[in-house]
Amino acid sequence: MVMQTTFTITTQGQGLYEITDRVADWVAGDGLLTLFIRHTSASLLIQENADPEVQTDLHAFFTRLVPPTTDPSMAYLTHTYEGPDDMPGHIKAALLPVSLSIPVEDGGLRLGTWQGIYLFEHRSAPHVREVAAHLG
Repeated sequence: MVMQTTFTITTQGQGLYEITDRVADWVAGDGLLTLFIRHTSASLLIQENADPEVQTDLHAFFTRLVPPTTDPSMAYLTHTYEGPDDMPGHIKAALLPVSLSIPVEDGGLRLGTWQGIYLFEHRSAPHVREVAAHLG
């Protein structure tokens, strides 16, 4: 049995948005779930979901690693006409996963105890993001 759907996630700016429950409610049976984000300035992660400081620290780290183009250290970038967060968003998406593979058994995600699925929004403005899901 092959199942496919698209999850629509509305973000409110940069940060990690947990989508574990939405995905878990959709899966059924056994197979391999593939999630793929259909955007070039956002990513998907499997990360700890017990302590929200993990998400705060990850966001802070990647902001420090790849600051906005208004930061003097980013003066070498040429793709700047879509805003100071756009090219850094593309860089972060190039460094982080845009797809995930998760085993599904008896209708449940085979994630670890403290693992959750996150959409990592790299842009400052709110966006509507699409995550394509395939369970086969």
